[in-house]
Amino acid sequence: MSDKHFDYFVIGAGSGGVRSARIAAQHGAKVGIAEASKLGGTCVNLGCVPKKLFAYGADYGYHFEDARGYGWDVPKSVPFSWKKLIANKNAEIDRLNDIYKSLLENSGVEVFNGFAKFVDNNTLDIDGEKVTADKILIAVGGRPRKPEFEGCEHTIVSDDAFFLDDIPEHVVIQGGGYIAVEFAHIFHGLGAHVSLLYRGSLFLRGFDETMRLALSEEMKKSGFDLHYNCDITSVTENNNKFIVSTTHDDEQIETDLVLSAIGREPCTDNLGLDNTDVNVLDNGQIEINDNYETGVKHIYAIGDVSNSNNLTPVAIREGHALADRLFDNQKDRHVNYDNIATAIFSAPPCATVGITEDEAVKQKLKAHIYDATFTPLKHRLSGRDEKTVIKLIVDPDSDKVLGLHMMGLDAPEIVQGFAVAMNCGATKADFDRTMAVHPTAAEEFVTLRSCRELSDIDFVD
Repeated sequence: MSDKHFDYFVIGAGSGGVRSARIAAQHGAKVGIAEASKLGGTCVNLGCVPKKLFAYGADYGYHFEDARGYGWDVPKSVPFSWKKLIANKNAEIDRLNDIYKSLLENSGVEVFNGFAKFVDNNTLDIDGEKVTADKILIAVGGRPRKPEFEGCEHTIVSDDAFFLDDIPEHVVIQGGGYIAVEFAHIFHGLGAHVSLLYRGSLFLRGFDETMRLALSEEMKKSGFDLHYNCDITSVTENNNKFIVSTTHDDEQIETDLVLSAIGREPCTDNLGLDNTDVNVLDNGQIEINDNYETGVKHIYAIGDVSNSNNLTPVAIREGHALADRLFDNQKDRHVNYDNIATAIFSAPPCATVGITEDEAVKQKLKAHIYDATFTPLKHRLSGRDEKTVIKLIVDPDSDKVLGLHMMGLDAPEIVQGFAVAMNCGATKADFDRTMAVHPTAAEEFVTLRSCRELSDIDFVD
């Protein structure tokens, strides 16, 4: 027999789960939520927020250098305290945890601090306490995937990087996704030498190739040690150092730290899903339909644990839409997945929305490509040899902008605004008739005039 019954119970108090729980409660549902760790999930505690704070910290390393060109007498060596950064980051995360707690409590959601797992399709066990619910949402997110090679126990994953005792002098990073690239920026900006090993021919697969190539060149110029078509075969410990053996002719790299960033996996194990009729895919994700329903009509899944778009803002929208449909009778409430913008907080940063050039090739689209490469005004005096690259992909028949990509200063902030325009159906003519804000990098998007035809060229994998 269960101890409590709810109209709606949410497993996982990350961004998506919290939003869905409190919106459902505001609609009058009796709602419970269970979280075995800190409130806020990966994004708040071990992902987006602390990573962006670290990236800001890393950026200051470049700012101090650039300031000399503007007359600031900045010493060659500026003291940095990793412990102070960690302490200030922790204080900010604690503040956000408290905000999430208040949001839930003020909405009338009952919070269970424990690990929830299924007993059957309607019953959950939370560290020995049984609860039942008419509807259940699984929003437990994902976690870093662990590597498998000899000596892999000597590596850390991104979760661990937020709690290191100090910044190492040399870091080897395994991986080529945005997490690997962003941590490369963080460690390099804070003073470490970074060697990035990626098994493919160019990192950031899935992003526009022009931006991938441009970022790779900028990172090489800044002193990053990039190894493509290269992976780790083993790690051994020797006199408080680590020896990383690679697939590059048995090359060995001596380092102080090895960070493996080879992707993430959904946290579906130990949930007791085998006690339900929920279908779990081979990759561990929960299969859902367009209404976020699993194989059990009253059990739902959103966010990184599902076969949907794995981004925090997407999970938040999904959780909100689901609560509205279930408890406010908004049956036609759906999330718009068109033109989802995303960013890489690298150095320089990148941002993108819409299709890439190689996607246009694969779809055999007719397209006009507008692009430009230039030195941003800031670096005319800073002396930094860093470029900004922008690109528009336009349908010549409708004149609609299908893709927009940028590498350069403030790219994430700039692209967010253009994503709004693209969701409104902006055309190249709309861009052309928009007055420029001068002098900015963003104005270059509305002054592009010459284009090239899309050609069926070979793209890097």
